[in-house]
Amino acid sequence: QVQLVESGGGLVQAGGSLRLSCAASGIIFSTYHMGWYRQAPGKQRELVAAVTSGGSTNYADSVKGRFTISRDNAKNTVYLQMNSLKPEDTAVYYCKVDLRVIDFWGQGTQVTVSS
Repeated sequence: QVQLVESGGGLVQAGGSLRLSCAASGIIFSTYHMGWYRQAPGKQRELVAAVTSGGSTNYADSVKGRFTISRDNAKNTVYLQMNSLKPEDTAVYYCKVDLRVIDFWGQGTQVTVSS
């Protein structure tokens, strides 16, 4: 069955960095688009960054220039490198795979940025 396991979240001071990882199993990883989303308390879940199967990327305006999404098809893993973190980046971060007929989500990892 499909599994997405996120890791790498934690508590960091403003200006710091974190790298999130999402390990996928149960799918032919290289053929699917992947994305990172986040949801802050009281807010809707929003797209942070996405990478297509071909390696094209797109980012939310709020994270452009600070976050980088990448994928390693040999490791079935997608990453989100987050630099220059701000308190407003605090949220639960979710990994998603676009399975074309449905979307499948990971369980999420908490990122907390202190001021």
